[in-house]
Amino acid sequence: MSVISVATSLFFVLNSLGVIPFFVGILSSYPVHRQRKIILREMLIALGILVCFNFFGNQILHVLGIDHCVVGIAGGTLLFLIALSMIFPKKNHLKVPNREPFIFPLAIPAVAGPGAITAVMIYSQQAPNAAWMLLPIGLAWLCSTLILLASSNIKLFLGQKGLIACERLGGMVISLIAVQMFTTGIMGLVEKNGLNQCSLENQKHAKK
Repeated sequence: MSVISVATSLFFVLNSLGVIPFFVGILSSYPVHRQRKIILREMLIALGILVCFNFFGNQILHVLGIDHCVVGIAGGTLLFLIALSMIFPKKNHLKVPNREPFIFPLAIPAVAGPGAITAVMIYSQQAPNAAWMLLPIGLAWLCSTLILLASSNIKLFLGQKGLIACERLGGMVISLIAVQMFTTGIMGLVEKNGLNQCSLENQKHAKK
């Protein structure tokens, strides 16, 4: 597991290209300079949330008594559902809030949503340590922030069809990541149960 591979996976999970229409729609009533300030603020909040789950996600799981393999299975399933929604999007009517958005809905769940949080927790478990994960998280966040800061220009350049194509391509990549997480979680769970079963049998033979 390299920094680049994890950063690339997180970048696709953050889905910055896919949420451009959402950001543009929410912030359309604000001038461009104000839009960029709001985007930067919301992205910093999202980064703080992801970093918190990177450092304290394992402790939360320990308190709840949830096995890491179960998180991989649940996370893979969740990401796969997100990927399907990206590949086969539903038409929805965007409701623009009357007040300036703060934390919700831009930082959460548009950027730091359940899929991104789960992915960070899973990769954090596989990483050498939590500090190592700061680099791929930072790289993925930086690329996503730069894209969203230029969201208005990107939308004009790619057009609605171009953004849809990028979102569906991202959905395909996320579906592959989801299957990998799911199968790794299943294999880990089977391996642990197999080892536990073997230890129980050895204890029985020892008693005999």
